[in-house]
Amino acid sequence: MRIAIFGNIFRPVILSHLQVLFEYFKEKEVTILLDKILYEFVCNHAKLNLGHTQVIQDDNFEAELALSIGGDGTFLHTAARIGRKQIPILGINTGRLGFLADVSNEDLIPALDAILASQFTVEERTLLYVEASDNTAFEYPYALNEVSILKQDSSSMMSINASVNGELVHTYQADGLIVSTPTGSTAYSMSVGGPLVVPQAQNIILSPVASHSLNVRPLIVPDTWVIELDVHSRSQNFLVALDGRSKILNYKTKLRISKADYTVKIVKQLNHTFFDTLKNKLMWGVDKRN
Repeated sequence: MRIAIFGNIFRPVILSHLQVLFEYFKEKEVTILLDKILYEFVCNHAKLNLGHTQVIQDDNFEAELALSIGGDGTFLHTAARIGRKQIPILGINTGRLGFLADVSNEDLIPALDAILASQFTVEERTLLYVEASDNTAFEYPYALNEVSILKQDSSSMMSINASVNGELVHTYQADGLIVSTPTGSTAYSMSVGGPLVVPQAQNIILSPVASHSLNVRPLIVPDTWVIELDVHSRSQNFLVALDGRSKILNYKTKLRISKADYTVKIVKQLNHTFFDTLKNKLMWGVDKRN
């Protein structure tokens, strides 16, 4: 079995996780592939026996499983590196909340045991695909969580004409707009008042950021629909962020957002559900009254 490992090198705690992983896989029939940046970090900061570990130099690699060690941001980065390879990703959490990276340090060995015994589930998650009218090239034009349209360098609000399947739905007067997948409903979208949506739902969520109209609420549409955005800003430009990967565009640039033609595969432990995560991570629905 070939396992690719990616990680957040800005959290030194990752070294202890890697120590556990290398000890665990030492007697297993497993070939470990380390992302180049992670490999160099380990070589410079730890005395780990890397053995016959292979180094991932670019995106030209093959594996049966990918491990993402860090928080949800690291998981999003890993998903971008995996791209269309359809390699299932297991998220090992060294951050705080961790909706995507949800395997805790205490659960790490049991989770690995379950994987080698094929006792796990794989969930397929929707991605969004972004196109710009001026043919601006995005390094990776897909988003697992959300596409955010935000003010770039002005305190003035933006006007965003949002059309769905060719019909103008609304002109948002706001600080921005978040177009989210169900996976991203617990991320940025949630922080601006967007709804929580189960990951298996086939929807896209539009959530305004600091709307200047009190009667505007988040909107949910089918993920088979196409969303087009026309932005107007006094600064003559705006910022678009795909899972945090940002780019500044001219205000004349229109965006087209649609469902991607492939999915991201996420490894989940058996008996771990979305609602369990909501309760454990967000204290969702918990009544503290005596």
